[in-house]
Amino acid sequence: MEKRGVRKQLMGVVVSDKMDKSVIVLVERLVKHKMYHKYIRRHVKYAAHDEQNHCKTGDKVLITESRPLSKTKKWRVSKIVAKAV
Repeated sequence: MEKRGVRKQLMGVVVSDKMDKSVIVLVERLVKHKMYHKYIRRHVKYAAHDEQNHCKTGDKVLITESRPLSKTKKWRVSKIVAKAV
């Protein structure tokens, strides 16, 4: 069974919107420790393309994998889930 055309989607929080048409999104995940069997928080920052500059710092967004748009941008903001207060 092939999974062609299925793109990864991640949920995260915008931590920087200082660039033009780009945002930095912090994605957290829980990983179980092999020895202690406790859950540890791991996080990664992704540069994502925001065409209309709608995202602001603190917004919760859904990002989707895409073709490379620049040296660091390989994700696009597909939806703003929750606006920052």
